[in-house]
Amino acid sequence: MLPIGRFNREREPLLVEPQLPLFKEDVTPTASRPGRDVQWSRSNGLANRIEESDRPFHDWYRFVLSFPPHLVRQYMERFDLKAGQRILDPFCGTGTTLVEAKLNSLEAVGMETNPIAHFASVTKTDWSANARRLRTEASRIATRAEEAISRARKLRTLPEERMKLLLTGSICPVPLHKSLLLLETIDQDCSRSFLAYARLAFAKTLVDSASNLHFGPEVGVRGSKEDADVVGAWLGNMLSMGSDLEVTRGRLAPKAIVYRTDSRAPGGLEPRSIDAVFTSPPYPNEKDYTRTTRLELITLGLISNKNELRELKKGLLRSNTRGVYKGDNDDTWINGNRKIAEIANEIERRRIELGKNSGFERLYSRVTKLYFGGMARHFEALRHYLRKGARLAYVVGDQASYLQVMIKTGELLAEIAESLGYIVEGIDLFRTRIATATRVQMREEIVLLQWPGTSVRP
Repeated sequence: MLPIGRFNREREPLLVEPQLPLFKEDVTPTASRPGRDVQWSRSNGLANRIEESDRPFHDWYRFVLSFPPHLVRQYMERFDLKAGQRILDPFCGTGTTLVEAKLNSLEAVGMETNPIAHFASVTKTDWSANARRLRTEASRIATRAEEAISRARKLRTLPEERMKLLLTGSICPVPLHKSLLLLETIDQDCSRSFLAYARLAFAKTLVDSASNLHFGPEVGVRGSKEDADVVGAWLGNMLSMGSDLEVTRGRLAPKAIVYRTDSRAPGGLEPRSIDAVFTSPPYPNEKDYTRTTRLELITLGLISNKNELRELKKGLLRSNTRGVYKGDNDDTWINGNRKIAEIANEIERRRIELGKNSGFERLYSRVTKLYFGGMARHFEALRHYLRKGARLAYVVGDQASYLQVMIKTGELLAEIAESLGYIVEGIDLFRTRIATATRVQMREEIVLLQWPGTSVRP
């Protein structure tokens, strides 16, 4: 089976966030760790850019915080993966690793808890639709939606309980009205074989074209878009999907499987079935990742109330104080880790010193321990599914979100993995980025592991 290969399409380049130049550095290795092998000769500005040839499939719907496809390719090549081998992304988000695997004839498995991200990964890796018929269907739906909008005499809106869950000012009344009528038309009139594509194109349109949301990389509201060509933007997204699918017509590509599951306690995978892992888990900071996709989750009806939102958060790795709940006990997994205990104690000491007494600030030290404990649970659970010699890459970043106490995420995760029997091959520097509060350059790294095939109890 031959790789499907790269595609070309004329579109504007997308830069996820501005960066500073990145230079190679010398790092002295320790006895147990080969050191930090810096692989990137690109400038920081290019490191996280999605290349023009990578837009097919990837650009159907993306998180602003997604890693770029070229990074996945770099490590698939470095791991010397061959057609038919299986790669896993246990925090797969919107499916960057999975799409790249299919494009390069690898079997792919993903795990994701967020329902809109799970839906996006499933849809982006389903290339079974007839491209010509999809485009015809999209044009028909667009005409029907425009007719519905022209007939409407009253603005549509969401139920009050769902509106309260949105970021204030996320979307203005008229674009929301048009979006809801478009979604109603899609759900009522779209053929079942194209429904998932139509709804995913709707999610992209909602955020990119209809909303006032701004990502930089935090989600916020900027300006007030009083009107928008919602249907036209959606049709453009559907036609673009059709063009991507046209290129793959008649080409063989392995199937991708995406489980809606918690990566700390995964289920469904076959034992000893994974040859490689490429992923980027959340970092320990104050980013509530459900806020990034809140507009799509609510508008598509994937979440309808606070209770459902709470249940979603309970299935996520604890990486921010808005996702900490009574009874959480992942911290017990790293009780013996001196470095993490010292960081948590320093955060709490500084909180008391500065007189920071809000409910969230009181949780800073606790969420730090819960985060690393949750990752220890993940590493432990994953061992059952890895083949002997499996290679793993984790994209993570240093953080100082909690009262400017430095958390060297990559080094700590490497230490945890090593204690669970993994071999630490090294830590690569992917890029540096500027901390919002301090303007200090922070490292974003790739922790490289290997599973030797023997179990070691923690």
